[in-house]
Amino acid sequence: PCIQKFEETVARHVGVKYAVAIANGTAALHAAYEAAGISAGDEIITTPITFAATSNAALYLGAKPLYADVDPDTGLIWAASVEKLLKENRAAGNKKIKAVVAVDYAGQPADYDTLQALADQYEVSLIIDAAHSLGARYKERAGGFAGIMSTMSFHPVKTITTGEGGIILTNDEKLYDRLLAFRSHGIEKRKERLQKHDGPWYHEMQTLGFNYRMCDIQAALGTSQMFKLPGFIERRLQIAAAYTAALKDSNSYRTITISGASQSAYHLFPILINGENAREKRRFVFEALQKENIGIQVHYIPTYQMPYYKEQVVDRDWSALCPGAEDFHSREISLPIFPSMTMSDIEDVLTALKKIEANL
Repeated sequence: PCIQKFEETVARHVGVKYAVAIANGTAALHAAYEAAGISAGDEIITTPITFAATSNAALYLGAKPLYADVDPDTGLIWAASVEKLLKENRAAGNKKIKAVVAVDYAGQPADYDTLQALADQYEVSLIIDAAHSLGARYKERAGGFAGIMSTMSFHPVKTITTGEGGIILTNDEKLYDRLLAFRSHGIEKRKERLQKHDGPWYHEMQTLGFNYRMCDIQAALGTSQMFKLPGFIERRLQIAAAYTAALKDSNSYRTITISGASQSAYHLFPILINGENAREKRRFVFEALQKENIGIQVHYIPTYQMPYYKEQVVDRDWSALCPGAEDFHSREISLPIFPSMTMSDIEDVLTALKKIEANL
């Protein structure tokens, strides 16, 4: 019963009809791709600036990722690059592309409207990996949902947590039913959907699914966290504003661009290293911040650079085809941002950045 309550709470917040809670964010992607009909031999277009799961979930189904470039000022998938891939593949007679999978990088919604127009034009599905964007806004509506489905993660570092977990959101009842079956071994218990009915104990395995269920304890935590979401987002916005104000005149660091149409959920607070030799400078800054006891990370190493992808998956030089992603990756560092940060914590980070800048 707690699972259904949690699903209803998230669906109501985002403004969709259906939500399917699931074991984790990767399982959410796997389920969404399967429900969208992606299968062996198909292709998806996605971004390389994301956690590997966005591409991996396609591989689980025997499909293959193609990579659109990103805007080097935002880290978001670049609609013009998506269009270029769709156009080139269509001209070559390639009908394998079944979906565009955008990522709401760092908590900022992607360009949903432009991407949806492209998906409609080329008759492919739009799916949103919204693992970062619960609590964001896109124009006049909640961020985190567009296309036929979106997926979210409730890993401990996300905006809210269920310890580990995820969810898929949709307005399509047929996709909803397919997602329910996929997370529970393909088993159907609803009497009106059974091929026969031998008694109140009876159920049928009608498709091949997985044990991807969330448990009630996780869902109860998630519902509690959803009531705290507005406060979490408000604090993240305050921290982001403090960072942005302090860094706006820096010669060495700059913040990523936030679209006027969006409000980021600020799951991450990325900064970019200015100037030439960015990769070498980034390493110096990163290691110096570590020595100052500041917890930082790089988000992300482009997926196509991973050894497994280079050896087993990619068949072209995506580094040359994605200069924006290469540039963004070479400059990016994610600063600490979480609701319990104090102003003293923020000042510690900014003091360390200024100290390091003096030695760049």
